[in-house]
Amino acid sequence: MGFHKLSKSFRQLFTHVLAIAFGVTLIFGTIQVGSSLAETAPTIAKETPQILPQKTVSQKPSTANAIIGNRSFVAAAVNRVGAAVVRIDTERTVNHRIDPMLDDPFFRRFFGDSLPQNLPPEQQRGLGSGFIFDKSGLVLTNAHVVDKADKVTVRLKDGRKFDAKVQGVDEVTDLAVVRINTGADLPVATLGNSSDIQVGDWAIAVGNPLGLDNTVTLGIVSTLSRSSAQAGIPDKRLDFIQTDAAINPGNSGGPLLNDRGEVIGINTAIRADGMGIGFAIPIDKAKTIAYQLQRDGKVAHPYLGVQMITLTPQIAKENNSDPNSQIELPEVNGVLVMRVVPNSPAASSGVRRGDVILEIDSKFVTTAEQLQNIVENSRIGQGLQVKVRRGNQIQQLSIRTAELKNIS
Repeated sequence: MGFHKLSKSFRQLFTHVLAIAFGVTLIFGTIQVGSSLAETAPTIAKETPQILPQKTVSQKPSTANAIIGNRSFVAAAVNRVGAAVVRIDTERTVNHRIDPMLDDPFFRRFFGDSLPQNLPPEQQRGLGSGFIFDKSGLVLTNAHVVDKADKVTVRLKDGRKFDAKVQGVDEVTDLAVVRINTGADLPVATLGNSSDIQVGDWAIAVGNPLGLDNTVTLGIVSTLSRSSAQAGIPDKRLDFIQTDAAINPGNSGGPLLNDRGEVIGINTAIRADGMGIGFAIPIDKAKTIAYQLQRDGKVAHPYLGVQMITLTPQIAKENNSDPNSQIELPEVNGVLVMRVVPNSPAASSGVRRGDVILEIDSKFVTTAEQLQNIVENSRIGQGLQVKVRRGNQIQQLSIRTAELKNIS
């Protein structure tokens, strides 16, 4: 009986041990299988077809990560150029003339000495921006900032003020060079290359808008090569950088910077009917003009002497379908002559109102901007072969350019 109970207890113990051993074996077997499956994953990945590398597009280093630190790339850019940005204050005296009718003896007889003899002169003050581009004291700004000014004062960021002399003005491109004499080297803005910028690049405007000194606004380059006619300034010969960086009165002449603090443009205009749209003269154009103003005090521009608009078949069709139209236009692409300036090269060469210019020196022209650029890049006195359509006839004219004396 005791032996039987012991034997039974032994069998139960053996059964428990066997069950535990089987469980342990099962657990380790599962772990081993799991490990085996994990190790096969690279083999599966190797057998998966690989995607061929795509051609990458070269891009400039991004500054997006720079804004995560304690200071943004904007602060770094402004610090690089800030000391070279100046405020320009101007003064001019305006003499008002009395209406000649008031000088008539008839009025004098009735009103006598109560009529004013002459009005006192008025002092007008202006404000703009600029930046030093040469350590000897040369400042670049807009022509309209210093236009007809009797006195020009340049104020540096550190508070120093200097009387300035206008070195040269070019109204056609709205650029001017002003010189200050300090007797010491001055901080100079680093000039970039406007040919390198792209739509979407950062744009930083620095200046003194509305008299608020040392103001910085940030935006992007909205578009490139915006013609002055499209910008609402038809009397200029420029292709602007368009930006949404805030540009207000007083910003004129100040620098437009890229994200590295290099000057890529000169802030020059705002549209009265636009919200958040500003324009800047590309620095590549400004460099050329500034050199000529520094050397000669002026810039010579060739001209033909026509006022023109772009003509398309659609515009011609709309004109021809109007019963009140005074002229029938050919339904072609070209440049329509709206007016010929008297005594101009175009007038002397036989160009007429209503002519459609098709080619210049064997180059097709389909927009007024194209024609203007060809003329601007020609030499004064150069003969240009111009093909025009007059009615149903094609005529070849030779026009010799002359120097533009007055844009108004």
